[in-house]
Amino acid sequence: MKRLRLTAWAMAPVAVILATPSASAQDAARMDQAVSASAEDQSFMGTALVAIGDDILLDKAYGSANLEWDIANSTDTKFRIGSVTKQFTAAAILMLQERGKLDIDEKVGTYWTDAPDSWNAITLRHLLNHTSGIPNVTDFDDFGKWKYLPTTRDEMIARFAGSELEFVPGEKWSYSNSGYLLLAAVIEEVSGQSYSDFVEEKIFTPLGMEDTAIDLTAQIVPKRASGYSPSGTGPLNADYVDMGIPSGAGALYSTTHDLLKWERGLFGGALLKPETVVLMTAPSVEAMPGSSYAMGVLVTEDEDGTLIWHGGGIEGFNAFLAHDPERDITVAVLANINGGAANKLGQSLVTLARGGEIELASERTEITVDPETLAEYEGSYELAPGFMLKFWVEGEQLMTQATNQPAFPVFAQKADHFFLKVVDAKLEFNRDTAGEVTSVTLHQNGAVMTGAKQ
Repeated sequence: MKRLRLTAWAMAPVAVILATPSASAQDAARMDQAVSASAEDQSFMGTALVAIGDDILLDKAYGSANLEWDIANSTDTKFRIGSVTKQFTAAAILMLQERGKLDIDEKVGTYWTDAPDSWNAITLRHLLNHTSGIPNVTDFDDFGKWKYLPTTRDEMIARFAGSELEFVPGEKWSYSNSGYLLLAAVIEEVSGQSYSDFVEEKIFTPLGMEDTAIDLTAQIVPKRASGYSPSGTGPLNADYVDMGIPSGAGALYSTTHDLLKWERGLFGGALLKPETVVLMTAPSVEAMPGSSYAMGVLVTEDEDGTLIWHGGGIEGFNAFLAHDPERDITVAVLANINGGAANKLGQSLVTLARGGEIELASERTEITVDPETLAEYEGSYELAPGFMLKFWVEGEQLMTQATNQPAFPVFAQKADHFFLKVVDAKLEFNRDTAGEVTSVTLHQNGAVMTGAKQ
């Protein structure tokens, strides 16, 4: 696992929501309660929308668009959507293919003539599904230094064009913003238009998406939210990134209403042929446990059905957009404070829209466990290379500490199930057939990680 870096253009992690099917209809009040809980603890500010077809169940704003001026978010506030941008880029490429302007199985060098020899085996399809092997430019050690500076398209691509491929194209999957920067450049070369003009003319205008565009730092954008980052003392102004850099990998801003128009248009046949939508949403490689990456979207298939979704993160903002094609559900959550709340809330709202149930942190009840039983959980568990969770007992309290983080108490909810109060996180200890604790599973912000006891 690569070390955590800047939030720029990040894809939200795969999320699993524990839900119990319910016979009750979708409960808009429960949806609002779930989002309000995160707004009250300052882990979320933004907007949330849930719709079944054109019927909107939840459409509400939470927290501040600008804390310094005490301006509240509204349902038409504009937010940077980070990597949710990628599905627009993928659709634009497929539009060009439908028009005979390109072929996604042709080599990148066919359309980007400055492609180095190391890219000779890379196709546009590889870029679309993150199997190109081109390293992710936002993971470069020096990205944190030059992300502040205006950078042209060609300068941006040149920063990673000379890098060695991480693997043979098509053999592995690795999330790479670099690939989508290249795709945006291909759109410009093939169409003769700027990326911004192409998506506006071919996507936004036909769908009536008047509140969506490339977010350029210098422009005056009415109702654009300010972005924030959490801290131990409350929200802080987010770090800066020049918005001329992300392009087709993560440069759009939008609203929840516009994102609903996008989902209705994409899956309603207003932009692409039905067979092209199938191509776009067909998983090509196993991206990670429980889900697969298609073209600009993840496709999760489980007992609850199919979910076509993507998350996004960029300095000061996080986003989640999902579509359940079987139930015609759309969920959009846009946040102007960094963290996992948009992804977690989005997955929770999907569960509720499907008629399921969720548990809020405030609804968890604590039980007492004797120190001898608590001692069974003591030890270190490796959740990822270089990332450990250590557990030990102090008096009658089980404690935990993650690598390079403070120690916190954990509280029992039921046998082998614990939760933290300082953050919204749950822990489940797993046992072998002999009853010995062998691993722990962490549930936090919609992400699920399991680590073996060392």
